[in-house]
Amino acid sequence: MRNLVYLKDVVTLQLNENKCTGCGMCLDVCPHAVFKMNSSHAVIKNRDACMECGACSRNCPFEAISVEANVGCAAAVLYSMLGQEGGACSCSIESGNEVTVGKGGCCG
Repeated sequence: MRNLVYLKDVVTLQLNENKCTGCGMCLDVCPHAVFKMNSSHAVIKNRDACMECGACSRNCPFEAISVEANVGCAAAVLYSMLGQEGGACSCSIESGNEVTVGKGGCCG
């Protein structure tokens, strides 16, 4: 898989290492391998790869992870996949003199 990056330094993902027990659930459910395991608990290895889907926080049995799910690119991608409207990606990509916002932008 490519190393996907959505927007730099804007992800709401937070990991409380004091609550983390090292169960590894976040590693199992994260679609973009945002986490890695150190000797005793998970750590965030690539915050900018997070698409804020919320799988990690919903599946963490110790409530060590928080993220504002359904914001940004993740919402746009998920709504699009479900054939629903309502997810608007606020990111933009400049190509030549054009700026593409939302679908067709960083979310694909």
